[in-house]
Amino acid sequence: MRTALAAVLAAALLLAGCAQSVDPIERLGKRAAQGARPPSPAAGAAHRRWGLAAPLAAPPSPPARPPGTRRADASPPPVVDHVDTTDRVVFLTYDDGAERDPRFADMIRELRLPVSLFLTGSVTGPGYGRFARLRAVGAAIENHTLDHPALPGLPYAGQRAEICGQRDALRSRFGVRPRLLRPPHGAYDATTLRAAADCGVSALVLWRAALGPDGLVHRRGARHLAPGDIVLVSPGEDTGPTLTERTVRLLRHAQSQGLTVARLEDYLA
Repeated sequence: MRTALAAVLAAALLLAGCAQSVDPIERLGKRAAQGARPPSPAAGAAHRRWGLAAPLAAPPSPPARPPGTRRADASPPPVVDHVDTTDRVVFLTYDDGAERDPRFADMIRELRLPVSLFLTGSVTGPGYGRFARLRAVGAAIENHTLDHPALPGLPYAGQRAEICGQRDALRSRFGVRPRLLRPPHGAYDATTLRAAADCGVSALVLWRAALGPDGLVHRRGARHLAPGDIVLVSPGEDTGPTLTERTVRLLRHAQSQGLTVARLEDYLA
């Protein structure tokens, strides 16, 4: 009798649309039991935690054919400090030293910030674990030579050893084969280009603007950030704003210009 009555009540609840509990706490418990997680109330506040007034705009979808694509028969590779694009994006690049700021990886992860790290072998070795963490949160790993010498004037064999050697070291340590090279000090010669081509480099990456402890310095062109600019963010000194703090200032500046950050590797191939 009780079983029949329970069945009648269950049917009535179904017809009334009340079979599922309207208690939000109970529904939340059921979702958790099924493996579903509610959105974190703090997820949308990452930009505020890092000092931004608004979230970074999502970059456009990567171009089907990157504007910096190198032709298969092209030799030597191009030298770029700017990408020819109408997308309102800039590209953030860092040389050795980014791993010294412990908050930097957290910022990349929480803001989903696309950055490129150009690493030197003599620095990468001791900091392997920290660089691995940066890669794990989304940073791209690129080539900055084995020992950071001034390349111009070195013989071909020496330049090739510096470039190919670091390519192989990064592949061994991180499982990636870097396609981009930043020559130390931004200096190169015809021999550098030949050695880079033989090491599979698709582009030499310089910078249109550099962010140091004293602010943004433009190497040439317009004295403001423009779409497609490649920016070098230097590690900075032991005193003054940290790398993370300077990056946040740069992000604010880019936002004020109606720009956002895109992944350099999506535009150079």
